[in-house]
Amino acid sequence: MSLKKASILILTILLIDQISKIYIKTHFQLGEDVTVFSWFKIAFIENDGMAWGTKLSDFTNLISDRSAKLALTLFRIVAVAAIAYWLLDVIKKKKSKILIFAISIIFAGALGNIIDSVFYGVLFSDSVMQVATFLPEGGGYESVFHGNVVDMLYFPIWSGLVPENWPLIGGKYFSFFDPVFNVADMAISSGIGILIVFNKKAFEA
Repeated sequence: MSLKKASILILTILLIDQISKIYIKTHFQLGEDVTVFSWFKIAFIENDGMAWGTKLSDFTNLISDRSAKLALTLFRIVAVAAIAYWLLDVIKKKKSKILIFAISIIFAGALGNIIDSVFYGVLFSDSVMQVATFLPEGGGYESVFHGNVVDMLYFPIWSGLVPENWPLIGGKYFSFFDPVFNVADMAISSGIGILIVFNKKAFEA
């Protein structure tokens, strides 16, 4: 896969990701959801941490939430720069198309979420009990590097009581699938999945 094709793929994912996030941010209040199918909802939440909303400050009292948020955003920027270097290197060395494709979509997803973290706090007003405004007169809801990632894809496929005879979780309430995510998350997860499943083909000499 050439650099041009990889760039088109990355740009396409970025556009879909950002258009969907901006639409949700400017049409939904935080916590609002719309049922598309019984197993799929558009549910607007904001994530100010890592995967599943985990924060660095959850693991130690030595760092504040704001400092943890800044550290996470800076780490993401460094990580994306490293992924970009890796991508350019494998393209230059004409590695397998599977590897280039996987790294490209991982890069696109990571960059999509970084845009939220770096700029959304400045570009949008708060979404609590209101629909956010783009470039509000009074300024955004946060400073640069402290924005929240917009998530909206929710698949509550099944929920209910597990049969009593099931080990460990028998008789308990269980739901699948609880996480709310976005297009960027899908790209990252898909890229990592491709590298795991097609490991030999991806990294063949």
